[in-house]
Amino acid sequence: MGSEKTSRNANPGKATILALGKAFPHQLVMQEFLVDGYFKNTNCDDPELKLKLTRLCKTTTVKTRYVVMSEEILKKYPELAVEGLPTVKQRLDICNSAVTEMAIEASQSCIKKWGRPVSDITHLVYVSSSEVRLPGGDLHLAKGLGLLPETNRTMLYFAGCSGGVAGLRVAKDIAENNPGSRVLLATSETTIIGFRPPSTQRPYDLVGVALFGDGAGAMIIGSTPVPNLEWPLFELHTAIQHFVPNTEKIIEGRLTEEGISFKLERELPQIIEDNIEGFCVKLMGFANYTEKDYNKMFWAVHPGGPAILNRLEKKLELFPEKLNASRRALADYGNASSNTIIYVLEYMLEEAKREELGENEWGLILAFGPGITLEGILTRNLTV
Repeated sequence: MGSEKTSRNANPGKATILALGKAFPHQLVMQEFLVDGYFKNTNCDDPELKLKLTRLCKTTTVKTRYVVMSEEILKKYPELAVEGLPTVKQRLDICNSAVTEMAIEASQSCIKKWGRPVSDITHLVYVSSSEVRLPGGDLHLAKGLGLLPETNRTMLYFAGCSGGVAGLRVAKDIAENNPGSRVLLATSETTIIGFRPPSTQRPYDLVGVALFGDGAGAMIIGSTPVPNLEWPLFELHTAIQHFVPNTEKIIEGRLTEEGISFKLERELPQIIEDNIEGFCVKLMGFANYTEKDYNKMFWAVHPGGPAILNRLEKKLELFPEKLNASRRALADYGNASSNTIIYVLEYMLEEAKREELGENEWGLILAFGPGITLEGILTRNLTV
């Protein structure tokens, strides 16, 4: 991305995204083969659960996903496919090294596109809901990349699906308050931490099996880009966060002896629909836009699932193409938690170059996570 020529100037002092990068594990899962593979790997033969998962796989609109889980891992750790066994140690052994490996690869890709030496990175923001250890993944990533020991590190753990935009908000604050700084934001996730065999006691687990994917993402953020050396992609104008009171049980995750158990309540899309308009209007107001202007903006929305995208599109009366990048990211990578917003932004840039979407200078970067927490950044596309 670093070699793209910029035609809009960033406002002095405002943080910008200077490069994007991504990485994935080697295992690619085609959605149409997922059901048979999952039931075979977990030695389960419940026809009712199988039918339910088959239906869910169609409704999620996911076509492909990348996962760390493989037949080799299940051969080495067969206990991961057995209900009720304490496996948190084995899961963390796999996850801790997998997320670091993917974060290093995504960061290296991003730094290469940025075009400046790794020693110019002054700060690191690391986001993951897939590992637990001391020292954390931030240190292992810094070591793996060869960052300077005086690099200032910040870590966001267990922010879930809103973690990528939360990390971007934190990176924006760092970049704007430390002139000349360059912040590496890295996100890395794997579903192994919560992999479980199918169970009639936990039918909601099947939603995760049908929807979630693994991967990593990276961005370089800085203000006042160096002319002819850095080519900013997006300006991060204003960032806000909001939690919806009394909704903390709607997305719930607990670390247990069997790894993380996640629970998503059915009301989630409705709660987002009920709260999204006021949140977006507040954010758009910083650029003197109103609710009449939804279709004058571009929309980079974390694709939590098709129901969330459909309800948002309907509620705000968005043109169908407005959520193209989000729907493509969901189809190609699944919901990869905190990483997914990076994949959406890459598709956004691709579409802006190719189509009339590029005429929208202003847009919103949005994500929703446990809390229920809404994260939003008012942003400008600087590339068209």
